[in-house]
Amino acid sequence: MTAPALDTEALRRRAIDALVTARERTRGLTNCVDEHELTAQHSPLMSPLVWDLAHIGNQEEQWLLRNVGGREALRPDIDPIYDAFEHPRSERPTLPLLPPAEAHAYASDVRGRVLEILERAPLHGTRLTDAAFVFGMIAQHEQQHDETMLITHQLRRGPVALTSPPPAPAPADAALLPAEVLVPGGPFTMGTSAEPWALDNERPAHTRDVPPFFIDTVPVSNGAYTAFIEDGGYDDERWWTPAGWAHVREHGLSAPLFWRREGGVWLRRRFGVTEPVPAAEPVLHVCWYEADAYARWAGRRLPTETEWEKAARHDPATGRSRRYPWGDADPSPEHANLGQRHLQPAPVGSYPAGASPLGVRQMIGDVWEWTASDFTPYPGFAPFPYKEYSEVFFGPDHKVLRGGSFAVDKVAVRGTFRNWDYPIRRQIFSGFRTARDARPETA
Repeated sequence: MTAPALDTEALRRRAIDALVTARERTRGLTNCVDEHELTAQHSPLMSPLVWDLAHIGNQEEQWLLRNVGGREALRPDIDPIYDAFEHPRSERPTLPLLPPAEAHAYASDVRGRVLEILERAPLHGTRLTDAAFVFGMIAQHEQQHDETMLITHQLRRGPVALTSPPPAPAPADAALLPAEVLVPGGPFTMGTSAEPWALDNERPAHTRDVPPFFIDTVPVSNGAYTAFIEDGGYDDERWWTPAGWAHVREHGLSAPLFWRREGGVWLRRRFGVTEPVPAAEPVLHVCWYEADAYARWAGRRLPTETEWEKAARHDPATGRSRRYPWGDADPSPEHANLGQRHLQPAPVGSYPAGASPLGVRQMIGDVWEWTASDFTPYPGFAPFPYKEYSEVFFGPDHKVLRGGSFAVDKVAVRGTFRNWDYPIRRQIFSGFRTARDARPETA
């Protein structure tokens, strides 16, 4: 896998475009609400929107103005306030946060100065600046917070002033797709050493040998998940790990987050609107325990992270791993549902142009997909540019999610991109697909 080679000016344009695109999304997510909604904490799981806004500006100031540009600090007094490791989300409303107008002005001031630096910064010479890495890192950081802010909007009560066109209906062949695809056994290249904006936990590229397995052609749908509910899945201890069963009992889980049953119909709340649950969409807002229980109920299992990446990237015909399931070209609207272009997943079986070499669909975009794996480092991992990005999260407490959701921008998702979260998390835009071992006669 090799990212397209870009000259210095093309890299500069790419970085500018990534930063500008992220800021347009940030403005859209913060300008659509009044000052009260910006400063309120809509859930203890999330920060006030105004914290995210100023945090975005503060990270950009620290890395791009001070580190790359060598500029004096604009607001060193606010660094501790917007340090995500110093203050958990639940206590951020008690901090002396910048008011909305000041937070907007601060982020805008930082951005203007950053673009001046970027226009003439050498995009080589240090590991931070090579191929504009640090500019890409900050664009990814902002887009990740844009996804976080969209989650906050979903958790808000009352009207939500966010609109988008729905995804296109499923293509005609969606109903004819096989339920699963055989992924042949053997070695493949996992991770990357060549993608210029890849983050430390995606590195380095290394060889993994994977036994043959089957994986779902499409993510598990709402309709399929409803069958699990109706069969008493939430009331049957057989399908749950001990920790999952304890969590279900303690919190009274009986359906995905934001679902409720009324008059024999399943309804969901999506950005302030209550609507029937669409059977053909990938299931959304399920935690790892729910995904794992469904897979057990279905006589299957969650794929490992290694299996997921092989199914997404490996091309058996050439033996190489692609940047994305469809090839090495950057995502376009025909490949995947990304960038908050639609504020919901597309129907299962969508985006045939984005299929993997083996025909697996929707492995990028639509929903983050839980895997069976704990978040651990690759062989040869080295933290960069700071250990708090990945290293402090390694271990059995976090499960890996892959593929990105409709809320993720293309700059912040790749075939190698790794996300992670606690197995109890449901507010995130998470779904899953299942897998099973291949018997020798089918391998």
